[in-house]
Amino acid sequence: MAELKVIDSITELAPHDAGCIAVSGSHGGLSSARYAAATRPMLAVFNDAGVGKDGAGLAGLGLLQAQGVAACTVAHSSARIGDARSTLHDGIISHANECAVALGVAPGQRCEHAVAAAQNHTRRPS
Repeated sequence: MAELKVIDSITELAPHDAGCIAVSGSHGGLSSARYAAATRPMLAVFNDAGVGKDGAGLAGLGLLQAQGVAACTVAHSSARIGDARSTLHDGIISHANECAVALGVAPGQRCEHAVAAAQNHTRRPS
């Protein structure tokens, strides 16, 4: 089963965290996605930060999709930005890239349920 890392900032991930499920309080923008891409979690969860101008708050989902990394955001209205525990316990998935959907993550799902779906997916035989 993938290790669960609950971190307020995605910058707290380290190379040894590769393959983990990273639940963060970070926004889902490009700068956050670059940190996630460098460590390659199995799933990275961010806050959509209200989506923002030109979708800036979730722009990282596409960057991570292009690199084969599952990523999703929780709605800013459901969880506190910068608070990973709130992301995990209060967050409602607002957006997910195709890699995340393949793990069982879906918009409207509670973050805790999305994490459980991803963990269950890793237990299935290939």
